[in-house]
Amino acid sequence: MMTPRRYRITLRGRLSEDSASLFEDMSLAPGPDRTVLTGELRDQAQLHGVLERVRDLGIELVSLYEVP
Repeated sequence: MMTPRRYRITLRGRLSEDSASLFEDMSLAPGPDRTVLTGELRDQAQLHGVLERVRDLGIELVSLYEVP
C-alpha cells in the first residue's frame, strides 16, 4: 500500500456548493477568482479521479503541487 500524499490543487473561479460537494475528501479555500483544494490522496488513481472531476466540470486547472 502506498503512503498517502498531500496535494494542493488551484482552480480558476469559485466552485458552487454542488460542485464543492464532489470534492468531499479535500478542504476548499475559495478566493475571489480561484479555489484551492488541499488534501491527502491515497494513490495516483485517486489523484486522477479528482482531476477527472475537474475536467468533467469544465473548470480550469491553474496548478497542482505535492505539499511536503
